[in-house]
Amino acid sequence: MINKVSEINIEQGFPTVDSALMKLKNALTTFRGQGCKAVIVIHGFGSSGTGGGIKSGVQKVLSSSGMKGIVRGYCAGEDWVDKKRDIISHCQAIQNHERRISGNQGVTVVLLR
Repeated sequence: MINKVSEINIEQGFPTVDSALMKLKNALTTFRGQGCKAVIVIHGFGSSGTGGGIKSGVQKVLSSSGMKGIVRGYCAGEDWVDKKRDIISHCQAIQNHERRISGNQGVTVVLLR
C-alpha cells in the first residue's frame, strides 16, 4: 500500500543548512517516486526564536523553479488554518495529521505532483 503522507525530519542531528536542504530535495524526489501525495517536513523553528536558517532555506527551495516538477505546493504550519482546505483537497489523508501541523512553526507540509 502506498503511504499517502510521509514525514522527514531534516533538523535531526543538527545539520548545516546546505546538508538539510540536500536531504529535503532527495527525500521529496524519493517520496514522489513512491507515489506519496504529501510530506510533513520537520525543520524546526530555530533557537533564536525568529525562525531558523533551515526553515527559510526550505521555503526558498520549495519555491524554486528546480522543484516545479516535484512540488505542487506547500504550507507552513503557521499558515495551516488559512490554507488547509486547499491542501486537504489534494490529499485528504493529511487531515489525520492536523493536530501536529496547525500553528506549528517548525513544520511545513509539501504537496507532491
